[in-house]
Amino acid sequence: MTAPRLFKVASAQYPIGQPASLAEWEAKIASWVSEGAATGADLLVFPEYGAIEQAAFLGPDVYNDLTTTLERVAALTDERVAFHAALAKKHGVHILVGSGPAKLPDGRFVNAAQLVTPAGRIGVQEKLIMTPFEHNWGITAGSPLRVFDTALGKLSVLICYDSEFPLLARAAVEAGAEAILVPSCTERVSGYYRVRTGSQARALENTIVTVQSPTVGDAPWSPAVDLNVGAAGIYVPPEHGVSDTGVLAEGTLNAHQWVFAAADLAALRRLRTGGEMRNFGDWPSQPGAEPLKHTVEVVSLL
Repeated sequence: MTAPRLFKVASAQYPIGQPASLAEWEAKIASWVSEGAATGADLLVFPEYGAIEQAAFLGPDVYNDLTTTLERVAALTDERVAFHAALAKKHGVHILVGSGPAKLPDGRFVNAAQLVTPAGRIGVQEKLIMTPFEHNWGITAGSPLRVFDTALGKLSVLICYDSEFPLLARAAVEAGAEAILVPSCTERVSGYYRVRTGSQARALENTIVTVQSPTVGDAPWSPAVDLNVGAAGIYVPPEHGVSDTGVLAEGTLNAHQWVFAAADLAALRRLRTGGEMRNFGDWPSQPGAEPLKHTVEVVSLL
């Protein structure tokens, strides 16, 4: 299947609320998906730990205790993903579901994001490198790094902190990824800018588009996602005729909104050999650069 010429994506600046019931949470998600699809996007990206919002309607005995939050929100994974899959089918869009805890057969918890297609295909990417908070919380590193072959092109997902490590992105790109989705959850402006800087750098190094989607707003009821700062952004290499700044679109810090852009993936491919600079092709010229040994699994969602 040939990917569309333009990669049309909307990135959520998603506010963590305190829904009182499952029905209230579903109504909120359905409204956000409807508004995101109305931008004309083929792909909607939700942020890291967006799933933790579900702990609110499970009550204070759940959301006041981090371990219990992991258990109970992880138990909702299948239903949460199925709900997004139904919305993806209804609106004819791909959706990166807000990530959340998933429990592995060995009892460990990972931070997992699911990519769902309008046809109901589901791909899963687990976070690979843990933050200090996640270590303390009991979230462990998942695997492997994946590239998803979709009707929109080949996509990869680097969850928040993962985007700050260039060899992960490079491995995904060498396996065919032309867009990297970066769901994030940061409690300070400094954290937001670390992920933003990583996203922009990965776009520059690899001649790809990167898409950052953050949680925003305070949720004092939750010790897990109590503070949330950020802005959505869609980034490409700064190149004349593509984007002089490398920013295709960006939101207003901490606003509740969708941010939309259309990227020409074919034009980005041409830049690799015909752009002002050739960062993608010149990668091996770095002192010490070696063929990457990171295992990447290519998953078809076609």
